[in-house]
Amino acid sequence: MGKKRVIKQTEEEILQEAEQDVKSTSKKKKVKAGKRGVEKVRICISASYNNTMLTVTDNNGKVLFWTSAGSLGFKGTKKSTPYAASESMNVAAEKMEKMGVKEASVFVKGVGSGRTSALRALATKNIIITSIKDITPIPHNGCRPPKARRL
Repeated sequence: MGKKRVIKQTEEEILQEAEQDVKSTSKKKKVKAGKRGVEKVRICISASYNNTMLTVTDNNGKVLFWTSAGSLGFKGTKKSTPYAASESMNVAAEKMEKMGVKEASVFVKGVGSGRTSALRALATKNIIITSIKDITPIPHNGCRPPKARRL
């Protein structure tokens, strides 16, 4: 097979390699969404009977941030009010302005009372709404009924 060669390093060479490793790992920082330069986003509004949740994603579907009426401190039945939905949209709009968002397409899902008020709160901000789609699931013919009982 042959002899194995052992290369001996001095302490200075070992320290230099360690410094290079530290420099290479420190360069790999996560880029925040604000520095990404996102101009077009998708806003998903999920309005249920108990809460209103807002999710802001980029065009690829990667979640940038989310907020809800419950995360703002509303509790109990106050979470499902139109006021709570508009306040959560105001918080989301402030975050989007910091990111530099200019256009948004909105997807509304659910039957809660926060649907329209969240949209109206978004319309008052200086973000251009390109489209509004209702993606509430609607059953077409329902489930298959159970077979008849035989007695």
